[in-house]
Amino acid sequence: MKTRHAFTTALVLAALAVAPRLSVAQQFTRRAPIATVSAPVILDTTGLYQERAARVGEDMFVTGQPTERALRALKAQGVTTVVNLRTPEEMTRNVPFDEAALVASLGMQYIYLPVRGNDQYPYSPATLTKFADAVSNAKGKVLLHCTVAWRASHLWAAYLINRGIPVDSALANARAINLMDDHRMGSNGRQPVEDFLDKALPTLGHPPR
Repeated sequence: MKTRHAFTTALVLAALAVAPRLSVAQQFTRRAPIATVSAPVILDTTGLYQERAARVGEDMFVTGQPTERALRALKAQGVTTVVNLRTPEEMTRNVPFDEAALVASLGMQYIYLPVRGNDQYPYSPATLTKFADAVSNAKGKVLLHCTVAWRASHLWAAYLINRGIPVDSALANARAINLMDDHRMGSNGRQPVEDFLDKALPTLGHPPR
């Protein structure tokens, strides 16, 4: 009986020792290498986001345009950095509040990286570098958004590839959010993710260069 009790106690202690490690979600703001990526958790957008919203791991949100309510909720959830990819014209014309001012009033950092795929706001490796720096320097969770999470999904895929995630896995992760790479191409014949990386991705149907 004593032997059985000791064995049971050992199993319980072992489980308790392992459980915390299993319960820790992936954190992209950590500088450690990542070999795999968590599947996106699709969020309810009602009254919060335009079109699409997802959480990846513990500390990354990739979404369409957030409402004031969404930004306040994200602050309460530990978001400290907001990265906006929409152009000034889009923000002025379509957003009924001053996002930068609201983010600042909530004590969060606002990183503005407007992209549109034209000469003025190109999809470029410089944007990818600035986004990666924003993530690595964040003091908490990060929100990456555009209008409907399409541009954000392309930048997210490029970021994952840049962090060492296999291309197919990175693209699959971003497709689960809103990559839509099956029917939207840029005027240069490349997808935004390719321009962010400045290289062709064969799995998008282009020959290697």
